[in-house]
Amino acid sequence: MVTDIRELNERIQRDSAFVDLVTMEMDKVIIGQRYMVERLLIGLLANGHILLEGVPGLAKTLAIKSLAGTIHADFSRIQFTPDLLPADLVGTLIYNQKKEDFTIRKGPIFANFILADEINRAPAKVQSALLEAMQERQVTIGDETYMLPNPFLVLATQNPVEQEGTYPLPEAQVDRFMLKVVIGYPQKEDEKKIIRQNVLGEFPKPSPVMHPEDIIKARQVVREVYMDEKIENYIVDIVFASRFPEQYKLAKFKNLISFGGSPRASINLALASKAYAFIKRRGYVIPEDVRAVCNDVMRHRIGLTYEAEAENITSEEIIAEILNTVEVP
Repeated sequence: MVTDIRELNERIQRDSAFVDLVTMEMDKVIIGQRYMVERLLIGLLANGHILLEGVPGLAKTLAIKSLAGTIHADFSRIQFTPDLLPADLVGTLIYNQKKEDFTIRKGPIFANFILADEINRAPAKVQSALLEAMQERQVTIGDETYMLPNPFLVLATQNPVEQEGTYPLPEAQVDRFMLKVVIGYPQKEDEKKIIRQNVLGEFPKPSPVMHPEDIIKARQVVREVYMDEKIENYIVDIVFASRFPEQYKLAKFKNLISFGGSPRASINLALASKAYAFIKRRGYVIPEDVRAVCNDVMRHRIGLTYEAEAENITSEEIIAEILNTVEVP
């Protein structure tokens, strides 16, 4: 096993060279927000959709467009609005008078990268059209089912401030996002750089530095990253502590959690930890990798009761307490 890990480490050193290239290209455009860029890379490497949440003007849309710009791939930006229809997303059947037959017109979802901008502005029927695409990586139009291109990644943004004209995402859909990343304001120094760049009108564009095949190859290596059984037990304990807090000396959360993480939480925690280890150039997962991605994987998978909301307790506080209580291998 020692030799295998050594070999794996060498492969990762070779195959993860593009991580630096992508980060450099993103840094040209995005000032600060290192955390968000790293999370976008984790989603890309672990083949998981990402939901970015933050107040307007924090470069959420720009970051996603920039990531797509570093890859020779198709990119679609869909602005979600209350009057959007499922057909506007997936496509529709159009009657061809010459042929006296129906032909398919594919929608913008047939691309490698989908930016679902302000996803919570569209009604449930449009959001449900995304579900099949996100989970099965396919779309059904009429009687036919069409496979979506590989890689296929949905990167959605939502604005937590406005309640007017927004539709909260159903739990089933939120669960399909591997990560929910909450973005904060930039640091003072970064904000000064942002001002200078905008005042001068200098808007650099990222150059494509990788191909879709590189992503598919890197994803294969990410899955091969070694994960010890002790780490697997650690992941399962974290998820189970969100379901049955009283079994982990966290009885105080019993009436605050309405539901805990689903099995998808465990799967995504394992995959995101492997991707994080890959970004850090390691062929094996350590507990710190799990802790680093835990918040983003779990925060949208823990349901809070009215009692928790009344006491202003957030899922982040519950996760922090779980990480402090569950035994680290």
